[in-house]
Amino acid sequence: MYRFGDVIICYVQFIDTFEIKIRPALVLFEENGNIVVAGITSNIRMPGIPLTREEGAVKDSIIKLNYIFTVSGKMVKKHVFSITEKKKAAIRTELIKKIE
Repeated sequence: MYRFGDVIICYVQFIDTFEIKIRPALVLFEENGNIVVAGITSNIRMPGIPLTREEGAVKDSIIKLNYIFTVSGKMVKKHVFSITEKKKAAIRTELIKKIE
């Protein structure tokens, strides 16, 4: 079972190309075998929440809260690490701003 704040590696199907790639993602929640995640990119010029190597990322990255999607639990390749409580709070704050 995955929890909010877990960084996972999963198979992601891109809707514009129908290509499947292995990508990191941040778990927002899991329910009934479906995992809702935010994509993570190593393009640090993109808007989002920074995620650093010191925090556990392979490269300095950005959590893209504008790129949220659902994957099946079967599409998860592995759990990599979990983010800090401070980072979770920042993500909650930003998500609330987006839906208000």
